[in-house]
Amino acid sequence: MRVPRGLSGAQFIRALARIGYATTRQEGSHVRLTCEEYGLHHITVPLHDSLHVRTLSRLLSAIARHHGIAKDELLRRLFG
Repeated sequence: MRVPRGLSGAQFIRALARIGYATTRQEGSHVRLTCEEYGLHHITVPLHDSLHVRTLSRLLSAIARHHGIAKDELLRRLFG
């Protein structure tokens, strides 16, 4: 599955809520999310209208690594 194009930061944050991420703080245009599943994991998502594909890909890789699943499986869970 391909990394979605044109996805906003807000849309990505809503998708991450499905797998247990919750907003812990916001500073300007960046939101910090935390997941307590499989130990604490923090990520920072920019609230841009359209996330850069490389930024999104790196965030997805870090999340998949933390959850111990393949990036394709994570994409299916979030957007499938």
